[in-house]
Amino acid sequence: MKKLLSISLAVLFLGSSLAQAADQEVEVYKSPYCGCCGGWVKHMEDNGFKVKTHNVDDVSAARAKLGMPEKYGSCHTARIGNYLIEGHVPAADVKRLLKEKPKAVGLAAPGMPGGSPGMESAPAQPYEVFLVEKNGGAKVFARH
Repeated sequence: MKKLLSISLAVLFLGSSLAQAADQEVEVYKSPYCGCCGGWVKHMEDNGFKVKTHNVDDVSAARAKLGMPEKYGSCHTARIGNYLIEGHVPAADVKRLLKEKPKAVGLAAPGMPGGSPGMESAPAQPYEVFLVEKNGGAKVFARH
């Protein structure tokens, strides 16, 4: 009985922490003319995130102002809590980031990888999502 209660509490805690992560608002800075960014926004909403979009004329300037290094650039930059999300990062990776809470700038999927969320119409290609560190370096966070 005691073991069952411990397992139940662990499941409840895990479920509530993931739900809490998804309840955070994602602010997306994108070009008003980019359809794939809209696809990524829909992907995030379909995965439980509240999304607010900001159409900007200069995504690179918005990226720089937010603090994501240009070398990891893509077509949009998003902020969720204290993290930045660059490009077509899957929602599952964002949820993992919010659960693990590493000391980092955030996640980046540089370029516009075919088959990534929002880029489904392009032929799928393998790609990596990087954990961008505060010193400007990065390491692989996930492979897709």
